[in-house]
Amino acid sequence: MQVTQVTQHRIIVIGAGYSGAIAAGRLARRLRRQDVAITLVNAEPDFVERVRLHQLAVGQELRPRPFSEMFAGTGVRLRLARVTAVDVDRRTVTVTDGQSTEELPYDTLVYALGSAWNTQGVPGTAEHAHDIAGRPGALRLRERLTGLAAGQPVVVVGGGLTGLEAATEIAEARPDLDVALAARGGLGDWLSPKGARHLRKVVDRLGITVHEHTAVTAIEADRVTTAVTAIEADRVTTAASTIPAAVTVWTTGFAVHPIAQATALKTDTTGRIEVDGTMRSLSHPDVYAIGDAARVMGPGDKPLRMSCASGVPTAWQAADSIASRLTGTKPTTVPLRYFNQCISLGRREGLIQYVTADDRARPAALTGRTAALYKELVCKGAAWGVANPTLGLPTRRHGVITQKPAEAVARAA
Repeated sequence: MQVTQVTQHRIIVIGAGYSGAIAAGRLARRLRRQDVAITLVNAEPDFVERVRLHQLAVGQELRPRPFSEMFAGTGVRLRLARVTAVDVDRRTVTVTDGQSTEELPYDTLVYALGSAWNTQGVPGTAEHAHDIAGRPGALRLRERLTGLAAGQPVVVVGGGLTGLEAATEIAEARPDLDVALAARGGLGDWLSPKGARHLRKVVDRLGITVHEHTAVTAIEADRVTTAVTAIEADRVTTAASTIPAAVTVWTTGFAVHPIAQATALKTDTTGRIEVDGTMRSLSHPDVYAIGDAARVMGPGDKPLRMSCASGVPTAWQAADSIASRLTGTKPTTVPLRYFNQCISLGRREGLIQYVTADDRARPAALTGRTAALYKELVCKGAAWGVANPTLGLPTRRHGVITQKPAEAVARAA
């Protein structure tokens, strides 16, 4: 009698931010352990609450969340290593832990390497500016801020959500510093009138100097060079200027990890992996991309912005799609949309801007202490979802169909 050897379907999740950690846990909950081998690869041993890094930068301590505790008993194998390459034709991931290099073969890959700060090619940024896009950058900024004497200038470049949170957090924690914010557009010009008024009130109360319609063109150790745009009598003028800066914090957006563009995966011009509604790569059906790494089309045929608000639902969608395909059922898609933008303005103030499905401001906004509490609940809820990766899902696990992995995935597509 011929004995057929049953092998586990190998799922590798690379990157353990909000998206990757949630996807790994959800897959563990959906699929039987004897059928799948789930490996989560991450360079750091602890989960990083990225939405709180501005708090870490001003000296607040964040609760440690070791992956070894979070995934204990789930069946998810942790591999503490840095991803150096992905070969989507050979279906391997190359990793290094500083002592050795290893190739990990996969049947299904979940790409969740996320993003880092984007210097935008501005001269001097990499050498002189600080970022809060990752824990190492936030800790370096923390050390630098601690060493500043009273009255020294701090310039936050970028008037988006990250820049607003960084500037207000620093100004509240260190009222003795001279904090300024340089925004390419108007202060909060994407907000509703109510939201913009509240933002300006908080910024004024905290003593933050706002440089609106100001593009930073270069950064030096003690100053930033700017180009200020003004419109007078229907004439647009641009004037160069400088702003003193003992510390410059750069928050002008994110750039995705470069590994995807070095592969045969179909990516857009920014390096984000192009996916369908199930988060499956348009070019390689055994690869799923989630979070900041994925170019996901939302309402109005607009790409979702890089954010926790986008990343978490893409993780849910990818995990459920993979589980459906492996168990022989048809994947379903859930429309991805926005409901609000949550902005902390220090520890005592906040702004919840309600938005349309495609992320445009509605007239309504929640402000003040209530909004700060709302934002805190959102942050805690996101962290809880990562720290309890297999809770809140159906307990029934379906078996993986017995065809070879590639055949199973193709047949269920």
